[in-house]
Amino acid sequence: MVMARREQYANIGYIGFHFWRRSFEQPRDLLRVQDLDMRYQSARDLLIDLKNLHRDLDIQGEIERSIIPNREATTGAIGESETRFYSTDSAAATGSGQVIPTQNVKSSSSLEYAVTQAKSHKLATAIVGLVLLAVVSTVGYFAFVSRRSGAGQINSIAVLPFENKSGNPDSEYLSDGLTESLIYRLSQLPNLKVSPTSSVLRYKGKEIDAQKVATELGVNAVLSGRMIQRGDNLTISVELVDAANNKILWGEQYERKMSDLLATQREIATTITDKLQLRLSGSESTGITKKYTSSNEAYQLYLKGRYNWNKRTVDGIQKAAEYYKQAIDKDPSFALAYAGMAESYVLFSAYSVGLPQDSMPQAKAAALKAIELDGSLAERHAVLGAYLTGYGWNFEPGERELRKATELNPNYATAYHWLGNILPVLGKNDEAIKAARRAEELDPLSTIISADTAFDLTLMHRYDDAIAQAQHTLTIDPNFYYAHYILGRVYNLKGMHSEAVAELRKTVELNPDPIAKGMLAQSLAKSGQQAEAVKLIDELKAESGRRYIPGYFLATAYLALGDKDAAIAMIEKDVRERGTYVQWITIDPELDSLRSDPRFVALLEKVKSSKLD
Repeated sequence: MVMARREQYANIGYIGFHFWRRSFEQPRDLLRVQDLDMRYQSARDLLIDLKNLHRDLDIQGEIERSIIPNREATTGAIGESETRFYSTDSAAATGSGQVIPTQNVKSSSSLEYAVTQAKSHKLATAIVGLVLLAVVSTVGYFAFVSRRSGAGQINSIAVLPFENKSGNPDSEYLSDGLTESLIYRLSQLPNLKVSPTSSVLRYKGKEIDAQKVATELGVNAVLSGRMIQRGDNLTISVELVDAANNKILWGEQYERKMSDLLATQREIATTITDKLQLRLSGSESTGITKKYTSSNEAYQLYLKGRYNWNKRTVDGIQKAAEYYKQAIDKDPSFALAYAGMAESYVLFSAYSVGLPQDSMPQAKAAALKAIELDGSLAERHAVLGAYLTGYGWNFEPGERELRKATELNPNYATAYHWLGNILPVLGKNDEAIKAARRAEELDPLSTIISADTAFDLTLMHRYDDAIAQAQHTLTIDPNFYYAHYILGRVYNLKGMHSEAVAELRKTVELNPDPIAKGMLAQSLAKSGQQAEAVKLIDELKAESGRRYIPGYFLATAYLALGDKDAAIAMIEKDVRERGTYVQWITIDPELDSLRSDPRFVALLEKVKSSKLD
């Protein structure tokens, strides 16, 4: 029996040691996969071992209770007594191959024996107690670690366009505004990837499959919602889905007044972070709970501005600027409205809405005011960077502002996008591609970001890579006119003029703007179709009397016709007007034929000496 008892203690000690070794070996690397195979993979595995130990102890105790009280009546050795009480023929075998006593074994016990056994098993009891304490502590620890590590698994989210169930198109700005406002608030979190508005808008009005959307956008959680407006009453329903596991994490319905819209958005954003189990420090949570304005009227005007700005049309951008101005009139301290105004004005010349001299200074003023009111707004630094590079031709400060925007909001794809556009001018090609790829990673379905990466590659004379990139853009949207424009442009540079004409005709069909017409005129001239090229140029010159048209595109067309004088005159016009496309003329391959012309060299010097702060 002494040997049997020692084996019990050894078993208890082994399980205890094995438990501690498997659970806490190399604690600093607790979550590393390569260390897990030496530890219990679950609490269930641990409990199986403990149950086996408990069963072994019960069996051995039963043996002793059967043998020891009758030992005095036996004359044989211990081994002979034990043999007498077992019948291998009738014994019941356990799953582990152990043998238990038969039913006819006589069992007797006494209080004295029980006390004796308790004393004799004192060490075993202590060891079991320690093991059980270890079980409670470690299972609790693993549960805590599991919760924390599980929270880390959801680190990206897409907020899909809220459905407007009001039956009133005039409420569309509210549903879209709610979507964008939640995106904006959640984007302030540095450790959460949030799909930008430009990516999620493609799902508007479509049946949603959360898992498919998550795969396409590269996220692991999807938020969808519905909104109904009835007069001053709002009903907002929200559902958050863990797409990886295809389960609903949270759903809620809010009955609110229109005047509560701002507070409701903050409430929803805060709840989302809680359901994603994001633990935020005070500074990181500021963007979630921040109150940008106290005026509900100003906020609704701001939402109307965002709604129109996202259309990216001439009319939409003009209306956006008007709504932002009205919002500022309601609340002169509304930093987001100034920021929206800056974003609108900085696009005026690019969309031929207005002259750069008229719109770009207004963009700068609005951006500076937004920064003055709230220096944490990353977008305003991005606008200031766009102003400095596209209008001020002051690239180093412009680069600093754009980098500042990425620091303030590492998830802001547009800042990386614009940074990728201007770094080639500074000879930082590798950094430009890195920034462009980061923008694509943050906004994988953005056609403008993808196509502009092809434009960046064109500036670097990497024509084959540019073609591949533009073709990739067309897999996202086969009818995105700018991707066809880039393909036509690169085909021209490679001497593939018939292919260029085909792509640029497609561009003009999709969007007959001055950019497309100017490049098509160039392509037609290079392919020997001068008459049609001259006709397009005449149309552009007539149109320039009604709206702003960058001289750059007429210049490239004149170059294709062999008229350098007219080309130089158009570029001189652009320099006088501080045209947006002047920022690239130092490296643009379209203008390589002018590099030895003294007049062009003088223009480059003028650009360098005409920097604006």
